[in-house]
Amino acid sequence: MNPTAFEEVYAIMEASFPDTEFRTYNGQKALLSHRHYRLYTERDAENRILAFLAAWEFPELRFVEHLAVNPEIRGSGIGKKLMQAYLSRPGKPVMLEVELPEGKLAQRRIGFYERLGFHMNPFDYVQPPLRTGQAALPLRIMTCPRQATLQEFRLYRDLLYAEVYNIQVPGRRR
Repeated sequence: MNPTAFEEVYAIMEASFPDTEFRTYNGQKALLSHRHYRLYTERDAENRILAFLAAWEFPELRFVEHLAVNPEIRGSGIGKKLMQAYLSRPGKPVMLEVELPEGKLAQRRIGFYERLGFHMNPFDYVQPPLRTGQAALPLRIMTCPRQATLQEFRLYRDLLYAEVYNIQVPGRRR
């Protein structure tokens, strides 16, 4: 990804998420060289990035870390289109983290993912801090095409903790 494209992605990220839900500029940029990290973008006729999907792709599953659309064109269906294209790739389950279903905005986001085929999982989950000095963030996990079993959830959680959040998980080899 060229530097201009990363700047566009990061600007959309800053406009779309609270600081607790994305890394610092340097931390986010460093992910571009990670073997499991991918960025998918939707561009306009002038080649400007309108939306992006950031994912981690592992042998066991795909984890969508971020899906965001430029605030000026939200509600145009571009985020749905990007996620549908991603979900159309067969083979592995897809998971993502969502806010606790408290408040209208969180419930709207959850509804968006449910309409795309995601299922809320009933297991407690905490996202480790993405920046120094931040607290862990209680979230929920949604999976597609079906709910995860408890055993699958634990496997997926441990994979995320080890690979995405760089936390040592007892019994997991990297």
